[in-house]
Amino acid sequence: MKKTIATYLLMVLIAFQIISAIPAGWAMFTDPSGMKLGIPLDVLELSPFPDFLIPGLFLFIFLGLLPVFILYGLITRKDLKWAQPINLYKNQHWSLTFAYYLGLLLVLWINMQLLFIQKYFFLQVVFSLLGIVIVFLTHLPKTKQYYTLRGKEQ
Repeated sequence: MKKTIATYLLMVLIAFQIISAIPAGWAMFTDPSGMKLGIPLDVLELSPFPDFLIPGLFLFIFLGLLPVFILYGLITRKDLKWAQPINLYKNQHWSLTFAYYLGLLLVLWINMQLLFIQKYFFLQVVFSLLGIVIVFLTHLPKTKQYYTLRGKEQ
């Protein structure tokens, strides 16, 4: 089976997430004051964090580097035995399930920002929609069919 437009779109959206999260996360944890990004520390006054170190590390690792790994899996469909135990959909390639996890994590990340920061920015809408679209794309029948493991069709 060939990749569909939705499959390519999923890859492009994850690449967009990588491109946006890695530099921002890096800037936050290398300069926890927020000055590199022009974000004042007072936006964190309602959060449990004194500075941007922990949020920056989370952004860099889980919303930046993890998507690199997911994108690699979506492109190559390489089998990784260690990823299968945490794969919710056992008949699907791990990368599709991890893309689903990424979409959920992105929506959760934005909701936590809204809870702790209580200030609204246009980019929060963009990244919430990005997470929702990623979740949606991972559940399209043609996308699921493309990433169904051989011998495990249902």
